[in-house]
Amino acid sequence: MSDTIKFMLNDELREVSGLSPVMTVLQYLRMHENLTGTKEGCAEGDCGACTVMVGDVVDGVMSYRAINACIVFLPTLDGRQVVTVEHLESASGKLHPVQQAMVDCNGSQCGFCTPGFVMSLATLRQNNPKADREAVQDAIAGNLCRCTGYRPILEAADKALRTKKPAVSGDVKKLAALKRKAMFSYEGQGGKFFAPVNITELADILAKYPKATLLAGGTDIGLWVTKMHMPLPVIIYTANVRELQKIKKTNAALEIGAAVTYAAAFDHLAAYDESLHELLRRLGSNQIRSSGTLGGNIANGSPIGDGMPPLIALGAKIVLRSKTGTRQINLEDYFIAYKKQNRKAGEFVEKIIVPTLPKSTLFKTYKISKRFDQDISAVCGAFAITMRNGKIEGARIVYGGMAGTPMRAVHMESYLNGKTWTESTVQGAMAILTQDFAPMSDMRASAEYRTQVAQNLLYRFFIETTDTEQQQRVYSYGA
Repeated sequence: MSDTIKFMLNDELREVSGLSPVMTVLQYLRMHENLTGTKEGCAEGDCGACTVMVGDVVDGVMSYRAINACIVFLPTLDGRQVVTVEHLESASGKLHPVQQAMVDCNGSQCGFCTPGFVMSLATLRQNNPKADREAVQDAIAGNLCRCTGYRPILEAADKALRTKKPAVSGDVKKLAALKRKAMFSYEGQGGKFFAPVNITELADILAKYPKATLLAGGTDIGLWVTKMHMPLPVIIYTANVRELQKIKKTNAALEIGAAVTYAAAFDHLAAYDESLHELLRRLGSNQIRSSGTLGGNIANGSPIGDGMPPLIALGAKIVLRSKTGTRQINLEDYFIAYKKQNRKAGEFVEKIIVPTLPKSTLFKTYKISKRFDQDISAVCGAFAITMRNGKIEGARIVYGGMAGTPMRAVHMESYLNGKTWTESTVQGAMAILTQDFAPMSDMRASAEYRTQVAQNLLYRFFIETTDTEQQQRVYSYGA
């Protein structure tokens, strides 16, 4: 039996049925609600013209995040609120502070991109009214403008943040009443959509439909529909599963549920090292990190997923679950070949376990791409060197973008083990890289460039961990 999709569109309840489960939120808003302020630019979550705000009740209060409506499927709104640019204007007709600031600071020319910028900045103002310039720049890194230039937009953001006026509000009681206590099932135009609320329901429905598409944030799967026009007859949505939303920190490890978004996991992972903080800040955009999940990134097995190299370098493990039980494997063993993973029919990723960084370990990670923001890595490198009595006891060197999967440089690691951490040792390891990788040439980089960059990242790691307080601490550990 098919339920109706129940959600709040701005401040009004909507109950939708009969539409395709892979209809995007953008398509629904424009074609069925005539809310055309939300634009389609790229249909892949890159340009930000389609940005809307999605509200959810978290611990009894409203929580808002900016998302790309062009790659988010309509049934995922069930039990939530979506806020469009039209709703920001108050009942009295006064513009939202961000809208007014964009007018006052001449932040718009052709206007196509403007609603997306407004929604990104309105969400920032909602969540962080004291945001600094760096936070503003991060908030609009996923919004592209081709005619105005960012200076007046940044000025508008600064002005809006200084304006003390009411923010967007949602009805907590109404929204809480829409929350499902059991699995949401929806069917339309030949497609099925299931949204379990606990891990038992998820295991049961996946056992029934082992070939179903598992959907979390849709930042990858959304493009299967909008760009590749792939049919997805059965979708199982994991983002409502309570157990997959948990983050647990112990002395031994950080455990992250597979449906935790990058935004929610950000601070926990960034605490490992400043370089990981920087990598995560450049992973997609704010809209992508607000939807995309660490577990989904792993499950889809992308060879260029920036989260994988540092996690493998840190010795992360994953827990796979099915109706018959669980198994735990090293993250590196999950990736078999390009788009081929060590996941059996009926299995799903339950959680990621990241060990606490030992005091004896030097760690850094780096992303190299043509653009600073919103770009796929040419090479992503992660390095973990464990020292004991002045010598390398264990080396874990991992690269993304160098092969069909994120991979460890096993020959480099073997060469380093047992040696002192010196420039000559590093130079010797750099020369061995070609024994580990034979990268391809593509639009992002040539094979020669990738090889040289991968070698130089190890050297950069050496430079940044030499003659520092951190290095002295590590060298003396266990002496």
